[in-house]
Amino acid sequence: MHLDWNALGEVAAVSTGVTVGVVVVFALGVLGLARVESAREAGGGTDTLGFAQAGLCFLACAAVVAYGIYLIVPQFH
Repeated sequence: MHLDWNALGEVAAVSTGVTVGVVVVFALGVLGLARVESAREAGGGTDTLGFAQAGLCFLACAAVVAYGIYLIVPQFH
């Protein structure tokens, strides 16, 4: 049995990088929601920049998850 260690290392590195990236983007989305909540508590208004940040971050996370499901499920190919 022969293992291609370079390919295994590439897969491990890419999957680790994507995982860290998705976690960071999700955390930025939560930060955007925290901005909205702090703006509501401080002045009674909403922070549209926080809503936009949260929406874009959560949309990016959903896109990564959808792409992963596309890669896994063979009926989508």
